[in-house]
Amino acid sequence: MECLSANTAVMRAESLSQKPGCAGAVTFSRSGNPATGEFGDAKVIRKFGDVPGDLSAL
Repeated sequence: MECLSANTAVMRAESLSQKPGCAGAVTFSRSGNPATGEFGDAKVIRKFGDVPGDLSAL
């Protein structure tokens, strides 16, 4: 889900990670151009629940 701020993303991810059937959630930011589909690498802000340490494999 796209969020307008890092704080909103963290609150949403924490809430989602506590829902039944959800193993975990990650908040990240990235910059880029949606028109061309070119984006930089994601920078993890915060992880909740059972999230792999190495997210590059996902």
